[in-house]
Amino acid sequence: MSDDKEYISYNNVHQLCQISAERIKNFKPDLIIAIGGGGFIPARILRTFLKEPNSRTIRIFAIILSLYEQTGSSGEESIGTKVQRTQWIDYEQCKLDLVGKNVLIVDEVDDTRTTLHYALSELEKDAEEQAKAKGIDLEKNPESKTTFAIFVLHDKLKPKKADLPPEIINDNNRYFAAKQVPDKWFAYPWESKDIVYHTKRAMEQGNDVFLP
Repeated sequence: MSDDKEYISYNNVHQLCQISAERIKNFKPDLIIAIGGGGFIPARILRTFLKEPNSRTIRIFAIILSLYEQTGSSGEESIGTKVQRTQWIDYEQCKLDLVGKNVLIVDEVDDTRTTLHYALSELEKDAEEQAKAKGIDLEKNPESKTTFAIFVLHDKLKPKKADLPPEIINDNNRYFAAKQVPDKWFAYPWESKDIVYHTKRAMEQGNDVFLP
């Protein structure tokens, strides 16, 4: 990759989470599921801003999916065509019940939408299986359905390779993108091996602190 990337600083990520949290509060998430590795840091920052006085801290769970594969001796990444699941939630060990919950899925970018589609589809299946194991008929007990929402820092304005349900993507209280951006390569700070250079480039590009 040439150095025509958009560099995003930690300050910028922090502020994007802060301004998005007010909208996300309308969804009232019971728990957060972060898609690794890009969703980990935004999820943790977001939890701080979602914390309400005298309320419990929202639990964060992690899943790791891979859509990017390393090719060639240069070590550059290219977009893969198949999602690989490398870590999932152990519901029994975590004592996690999805039934009837509001679940916020967090990732850093909505690019091809393939990873988000996969995560949502699999989590929906898990929720349905948990309801079935409890003997709950979701058609007769709609209040027991799990409601999912999605938060990303950046939504790339480009044709997607996978879809999200219209009831999510068309609902401002279930699909949250902090910022819509052009189809460029975005470099996030947790990927950097030289954070000084990274932050300098982010400042030069106007991707550091922004004023209200």
